[in-house]
Amino acid sequence: QVQLVESGGGLVQAGDSLRLSCAASGRTFSSNAMGWFRQTPGKEREFVAAINWNGATTYYANSVKGRFTISRDNAKNTVYLRMNSLKPEDTAVYYCAASSSRYYSSSDSEYTYWGQGTQVTVSS
Repeated sequence: QVQLVESGGGLVQAGDSLRLSCAASGRTFSSNAMGWFRQTPGKEREFVAAINWNGATTYYANSVKGRFTISRDNAKNTVYLRMNSLKPEDTAVYYCAASSSRYYSSSDSEYTYWGQGTQVTVSS
């Protein structure tokens, strides 16, 4: 059974940092691009960041560029999202996803496997 399990979310204050982790099990994703998305109640799921299969190329939403960093450790089958200078508008459930392709995409339709999500709440 393939699983993506996110962790690292929580309640922080504006300006703080968090690191989310996404551990995959059931198969290796070392040949797949990985992404992070987020969603708030009543809104559509939003792309946050993505990384190519080998970690050489990353891509970010404009709203998080310069503050968030996506990385991966293929030996551990894990992808990370480092979030700095958090803002209240970053509050959301964050989802990890594995793409069917080697190369990143901002479209959630390109992603086959999804985690259950982890809540990030940023207070002002």
